[in-house]
Amino acid sequence: MSDELRAAVAAGVLGAEESHRALLQSIVEVARAIFKAKASSIFLLDEESDELVFEAVAGEGSDSLIGRRFPSSTGIAGFVLVSRQPLVVEDVVQDPRFGREAAESTGFVPKGLMAAPLLHEERALGVLEVLDRPREARFTLAEMELLGLFANQAAIALDLLQRARRAKAALDGEGELDVLARVAAVLEERREEGSRESALRLLAELENLL
Repeated sequence: MSDELRAAVAAGVLGAEESHRALLQSIVEVARAIFKAKASSIFLLDEESDELVFEAVAGEGSDSLIGRRFPSSTGIAGFVLVSRQPLVVEDVVQDPRFGREAAESTGFVPKGLMAAPLLHEERALGVLEVLDRPREARFTLAEMELLGLFANQAAIALDLLQRARRAKAALDGEGELDVLARVAAVLEERREEGSRESALRLLAELENLL
């Protein structure tokens, strides 16, 4: 197993994670600007710990919230994750689903919010929230559709981020050599054949990695 092959795969995985994180950040930045909101955030569902994790934040809390966790059942975000339905709350104080304690722990308690589940291939990956858009503006169906478009893009980016992290875990863990060995073995075995079967087998091995 060559060091060059190992380094190439590792570099590709790390670069992919960074690019997907940047895409998530751009989504919350644009969502905040479009809705003229004070903040916007994307949460990732960590299935192993059953927690929601701040993955991208724009506006209030952007300097300190990335990586913060709380139980997936917490607050309106937790409700949207489980129900898989978007939600608009004009006054969160009056909503029994609002997790005030969790909000206070972040240093920012919104007055109102919009939230949409991030769904990809029947899986609930997380939640997109837009906090404190102008209250004088009545919420419209067009805004809900726009929120859905942002959620669709965020779900795709979040799925790619998870794939990149699983690949990185494979490289960092005990299975690193096994994964790379399988890729190298297929390359060596079919190097001179140039067949479609060869390409398909290689792609299958790479898919297992990613």
